[in-house]
Amino acid sequence: MYEQLKLNNQLCFRLYTVSRLITQSYHPMLEPLGLTYPQYLVLMVLWEQDHQLVSAIGRRLMLETNTLTPLLQRMERDGLIVRTKGIADGRQTLVSLTKNGQRMEERCKDIPFCMSAQLGDTAIEAAELERMVKSIDSLIEILSKKNTHRFR
Repeated sequence: MYEQLKLNNQLCFRLYTVSRLITQSYHPMLEPLGLTYPQYLVLMVLWEQDHQLVSAIGRRLMLETNTLTPLLQRMERDGLIVRTKGIADGRQTLVSLTKNGQRMEERCKDIPFCMSAQLGDTAIEAAELERMVKSIDSLIEILSKKNTHRFR
């Protein structure tokens, strides 16, 4: 067997596993609100700045339109957002929060604290988490530059 093909030698596997486990950790907090983790991410983008083009949300979340569109359709059916065609360019779609989507911010305000508390109950110190975040941000920047054709 090739050493480079051993699962334990793969950074990508570790990142994938951490991502999956973190997403699972959000589930008990989001499920009572009727939200999935990707929907929560879209809402956070819109809480920061409402009335955004689908393409801008996609760039922010690093998601392609064909991934984002079904997610937005479901959120619209659930009454969290409304999508409208652009006035200047009918090919563009503007996404805006409904009153229900705006109210959801209040219902979600403690989720980051709950997640921090879960990590705070471990042996990982805040400074170590901060270093990890910076390292992961660097990886994201490097990899997103290599994939410049995507998320436009």
